[in-house]
Amino acid sequence: MSSSEVLGRFVWHELLTTDTAAAAAFYPKVVPWRTAPSSMPGYTIWMAGQAQIGGLMALPTQAGGTPPHWLIYVGTPNVDATCTQAQGLGAHVVKAATDIPNVGRFAVLSDPQGATFAVFTPGGGPPPATQPAQGGFSWHELATTDVAAALRFYGQLFGWRKGPGHDMGAMGVYQIFEHAGSPVGGMCRPGSAQSAPSWLSYVHVADATRAVAAAKAAGGRLLHGPMEVPGGSWIALLTDPQGGSFALQEAPRAMSQAKPAAAAKPAAAAKPAPAAAKPAAAARPAAATKPARKAGKAAKKPRKAAKKTARKPARRKAARKSARRPSRKSARRGARRARPKKRARGRRR
Repeated sequence: MSSSEVLGRFVWHELLTTDTAAAAAFYPKVVPWRTAPSSMPGYTIWMAGQAQIGGLMALPTQAGGTPPHWLIYVGTPNVDATCTQAQGLGAHVVKAATDIPNVGRFAVLSDPQGATFAVFTPGGGPPPATQPAQGGFSWHELATTDVAAALRFYGQLFGWRKGPGHDMGAMGVYQIFEHAGSPVGGMCRPGSAQSAPSWLSYVHVADATRAVAAAKAAGGRLLHGPMEVPGGSWIALLTDPQGGSFALQEAPRAMSQAKPAAAAKPAAAAKPAPAAAKPAAAARPAAATKPARKAGKAAKKPRKAAKKTARKPARRKAARKSARRPSRKSARRGARRARPKKRARGRRR
């Protein structure tokens, strides 16, 4: 991976707080992290599995009343050039470019609307692009007073592109932004007029409800959620005991809680379809026609009986006719025989 491919990637996350020991005890109770020492005095590493994902340090005394907060680091191949470009686009330098021995070079800026972020050039080449499945930073959200202006600023600085937007009614549009063709975060207006523009980082957890309960038990405060958002993920917004804001993200529950047994047996659900596709009449015509033949025979019997009953009157008529014909003939013969006798008698007289 070349140094240019680091541009626009979220490469580090750092918690600056008033009580590092308390923070080190709090977060591993809520998210799957552990702490590890670093080569720099006063700096602790956040570990998710075997991956280094962030750092923990005391809030500088010169912060001037800045509350505890998480600082995002965005990659760039040249910190100094990015700072110059950002200033030309209306940003301000909070901490000038500085080298971290054996680590890299960084600077802290505030965008034109006032949200603070850092830029970083790794000294040993770009860090791995993959994030751990659990405990990694999965989403980044910018609360800003001007979403369109922020999208132009970060787009020119890091190459981020405008993605789809979600209408949130009175709160305006939640604008997704993409890096290298993939959605990586969103921009929206602050929750209240008193809220300053800021970045919020989401940590991927297996169960948002359980993580929220653990956070509350450890002294954290729930601000919002857990709630389902477009796309099916579940999120929750919280503050740690020192006041640092962070968020949790759980994968869509339909995917994360699907039963393997149900998914592994698609054939069982498909069984009714083949059975319905083979009607008995089509598969076994002989067996299917037996009832029809019986019904046909049964239907023929009354027909034969009807024919017989219909033939009887006809036969009776024919018998009557045949009976009448002989009697008429015999009567005629008798009349013929009687006539000659009368004539004979008359002649004899």
